[in-house]
Parts: sequence; C-alpha cells; structure tokens
Amino acid sequence: MAEAEVGDEQSWEDPSVNRLCEQVCDLLGKEAALFLPSGTMCNIIGFAVHCRPGDEVMLHRTAHPITSEGGGPAVHAGVMLRGLEGDRGIFAPDAVRAALASPGVKRPRQRLVSIEQTSNAGGGSIWPLATVREVAAVAHEHGLAVHMDGARLLNAVVASGVSARDYAALCDSVWIDLSKGLGCPVGAVIAGSRAFIEEAWRCKHLFGGAMRQAGILAAAGLYALEHHVQRLAEDHANAQALAAGLVDIPGIVLDPPQVDTNMVFFDVAGTGFTARQLSERLAADGLRIGGGDGTRMRAVTHLDVSRDQIDEAITIVRGALREAR
Repeated sequence: MAEAEVGDEQSWEDPSVNRLCEQVCDLLGKEAALFLPSGTMCNIIGFAVHCRPGDEVMLHRTAHPITSEGGGPAVHAGVMLRGLEGDRGIFAPDAVRAALASPGVKRPRQRLVSIEQTSNAGGGSIWPLATVREVAAVAHEHGLAVHMDGARLLNAVVASGVSARDYAALCDSVWIDLSKGLGCPVGAVIAGSRAFIEEAWRCKHLFGGAMRQAGILAAAGLYALEHHVQRLAEDHANAQALAAGLVDIPGIVLDPPQVDTNMVFFDVAGTGFTARQLSERLAADGLRIGGGDGTRMRAVTHLDVSRDQIDEAITIVRGALREAR
C-alpha cells in the first residue's frame, strides 16, 4: 500500500484503482467496474441505478439491506424492499413469481431482484448456480433487473467450484467485498455494463464516496485478489472444525446445522445464557463471538484466525459454560 502508484481517481488517473477495476472486470466478466468505500454503498448505488424512488426491490427477508444497512436503501435510493421467504436466505423462482403484481397506479413499480451470495443470515449458505439462473430468468422475463450482493461471492466460488464469471453472467450488476474474507482494510468493487457504471459514478459523487489518491487502498485489493482467494478454503475448514467442537458442548445447537463456508451460527438457549450474556462472558476470557438479541450467535472465521486459535476458542467456550454450571 505504501508503495502504490497513485493519482486522482475522480479523473480516472489513479493507476492502482484503474488496475483493480480492470482485474475485477476480468474476474466477473463485466464491461466496467467502480471502486467504492463499502459494500453497503455498492448495494445502495445498485438500487439507485436500477430503480427510481418508489420502486420495489425483491430480496430475501433476511438480506443485508433489510437487516443491516440502517434504512439506507429507503433514505438514499428511495426504494421499497419486499422480503421473500426461502430456506437459509435463498428464495426460489416461484417466490419471485408469487410476488409479481399486476401493473397499476396503486402499486409500486417492481424493478429489481437482489441476491445475497453467500447469505449471511442463512449461515453463509451458497446460492446454487441453477437457482440463480432460474431466479434471473423469471426476473428478466418480467422486465426486472438482477443485482448480486456478492459480499462473500468468492467464498461461494471457492467452496462450490463455480466460477465468479458464471455467477455474474446471470446478473446485471454484481459486487465483491475486499474487506471481509479477502482481508483488506476497506473497500468494495461493483461491476456491470458501461452504462450502469457511468450512472454509478454519478451516484458515487452524490453519496459522498468519491476519493482522490485511492490507490493506497486499491493496492490492498490487488494484493488480496492475487494472494487471498484460494486461502478462503482455510477459513471454511476452520469453520467446520469450530462447528464440530461447539456441537459437542452441552446446551449448544448449530442453527443452521450445515456449515457451507466461513460462518457458524449456533443457539445457546440450552446453556441458560442469552447470546449477549454469553458473548460478554466469553469476551472476558479473550474470545469475541457476536451475540445480538435472543439466543443465536454467529462466529466468522477469517485470515486472522488460525486453526490453533479455533481449538483455543472451543476450549474457552467449554470452560466458560462448565464454570457457569
């Protein structure tokens, strides 16, 4: 990062940013790409470009824009979000068909279907390529665009063996996050047609996402794409090991029981703790696991967590619960 060649990215003169966008275009098979500060901004810009205020976006009811973006799609893009049902964050083409409404002055225009790959709330579940293809076909048949929230797309690629290009070919816009499994300090890249990215640039300025010598950030993304993609398999193996250790602890139940990528969700109701209480108890022993409302917790493996630390984490959880009992 310190040695990155830089320029004014707003004038398309930052060589590192330009190279990152070119590399993502090649990865996803898209005409153009845009470097942005965050994945949340990628989603909002995707919605804003595909839709007009008052339009409706279909997505799973647990999708990130509904649960974790502070109402940004409504505030910044003016869109309505329609949550669809589906197992582990993945909805079927029939769910899209059932949600389609006849045009009328009393109804919002339905403009976009959004797919989250992998599904966060679904436990890091992977959308099968066939399901993406079927959902996209229904959307396109009825004049709706398809947007992929690809925050963890590369986790899906490594775990499934399906290429990023094959997933992206079915979508009108798609983005990848650089700051999750790839390990960068900041940033995401959204890609699509040249016309889509031209309008996305306008939205980038509108939402305050324009930068100057952003090559110092893009350099981290370039390094990550060159060195950190295949190593995502290590995170997946660590998640499997963590799940296997946790399920042997009395009172803990995996929820969902299947671990596809780098996320382990588990329910602690049987321990007598709430998720927040146990999270605080574990933090006191040096282990940080997210605990929100209720009794469901989420552990995420990444490049800063080794296999030895997975074993240590299991020991800490077991010890904390044994002491509580």
